[in-house]
Amino acid sequence: MALQWWQRPIALTEALVAQHTVKLAPEPEGEREGLVRPARTDRTGEKGDARPITLVTVGDSLTVGCGVDRQSDGFVPDMARSLARITGRPVRWQTFGKLGATMRRARFRLLPQVKGRPDLLVLCAGSNDVMARRSGSEWREDLTAAIDEATALSDHVVVISSGQVYRSPALGSTLRRAILDMTDAQTAISRAVCADRGVTFVDMTHHDTGLTDEEFWAYDRFHPSKRCYQLLADGVLEQVGEATLKSL
Repeated sequence: MALQWWQRPIALTEALVAQHTVKLAPEPEGEREGLVRPARTDRTGEKGDARPITLVTVGDSLTVGCGVDRQSDGFVPDMARSLARITGRPVRWQTFGKLGATMRRARFRLLPQVKGRPDLLVLCAGSNDVMARRSGSEWREDLTAAIDEATALSDHVVVISSGQVYRSPALGSTLRRAILDMTDAQTAISRAVCADRGVTFVDMTHHDTGLTDEEFWAYDRFHPSKRCYQLLADGVLEQVGEATLKSL
């Protein structure tokens, strides 16, 4: 339900307060690429000699693990570890991200950095577009163009929805409601664009990790915690589907 007219000034005031009080976690130190090998099992033996799956993620602060102390504890390495477990193959991962990145930045600044032809290319942006109050038409244009760029680079493209900023305890309650309204509208557009372009859309906006707020959030109360990143990574791959992952 959209905000009432009298709630809009409240949301605006809460947004101005947040700009001066919320101290976002920085991009953690560490390598933004790596190789994950599957665990050895008695049934299959060591599978690490298989050709590695190449996983590349492009996007915002989630892709660079803001909220944890090291890149190795972030979202993309977590996806790589889960992907290796599911497929039984090594996974070579790489991430191109920036704190505060919009889909437009992903399109023009980050996607051009991708080299080669990844087996799986993940686009992860949208929360900053919501916070910047970009219109639905602007979001549709940027997402469509980014998907077209991504599908030229990889046969398997996944688009991840905005995060759960509307739950952030660092923000006022009226502002959170406004963000949820905008995020829901953005999610509907994303789902339609992805269906039109024939790529996989993963809705993590409404994904239930089962964590309490204290467990869900990092110390800045805005980005996910280490445990939350692990659960979100598993949730993304679950929605992509094991059959698709094993076909990479």
